[in-house]
Amino acid sequence: MIQSMTGYGKCVIQLASKKITVEIKSLNSKNLDMNARVPGAYREKELEIRNRIAKSLVRGKVDFNLFVEITGEETNTKINTAVVNQYISQLTHVVDGDKTELLKMAVRMPDALKTEREEIDADEFNQILNAVNEALVEINKYRSAEGDALKKDFEKRITNISALLEKVIEMDPQRVDAVKERLRKAVSDLKEDVDENRFEQELIYYLEKYDITEEKVRLKNHLEYFLESLSSKDSNGKKLGFISQEIGREINTIGSKANFAPMQQLVVQMKDELEKIKEQALNVL
Repeated sequence: MIQSMTGYGKCVIQLASKKITVEIKSLNSKNLDMNARVPGAYREKELEIRNRIAKSLVRGKVDFNLFVEITGEETNTKINTAVVNQYISQLTHVVDGDKTELLKMAVRMPDALKTEREEIDADEFNQILNAVNEALVEINKYRSAEGDALKKDFEKRITNISALLEKVIEMDPQRVDAVKERLRKAVSDLKEDVDENRFEQELIYYLEKYDITEEKVRLKNHLEYFLESLSSKDSNGKKLGFISQEIGREINTIGSKANFAPMQQLVVQMKDELEKIKEQALNVL
């Protein structure tokens, strides 16, 4: 079953003094393009998280966000008492003022507050990894649902092209007769007698030149292969893109050989359906 590269997954966990939110979004991209926003305290674990996401999502433009909200009373920011007292001492030599006012001024000075680096607790990080895994499960469910919708659309477009191909096949004898008639009329307009055998030889040459038998067979085979690939285990957007190119090549050749307006109109409709397939294939994982 195919998967879309578009998806969204989120998981929120509540620890003793922190609320941690993991959010993963993805869009289509030729390769894996990951952007991660991780608080500084968790930076040393970023690579491990990236590897886990890359292994699961494989391809796409991925945005990963890790939000940490302190909900308890603990804080890593402390007052640098020694520095603050020095500032107050220096300020008393500059201005006369209430000690409370001097304190307000001192705590706004550089280095008045210090942030102690907190070591990541192993249990806490395991819970974060579990949250990442849950978010990945959600985003993959989303991708699968989008992939199912894409599959139905592909099947619809391929069915439409197949129906148009059947019309081309039905119309082909009429097209050949029209080509013959045009050639006979062209000779007649010359108002000259022509060798009938020579004319038949030239007619066969032009009919072989405009023959689309091989293109019709190959196009039908490509359409069937596209449908088979949708349900295969190795199905992916790149593979579907390659098959789409082959389908387009046969449709274009039929159009260039048609030399018959009603058939060329069918070719235009097939091209329109194929363009929609190509656009959607870019979203397939």
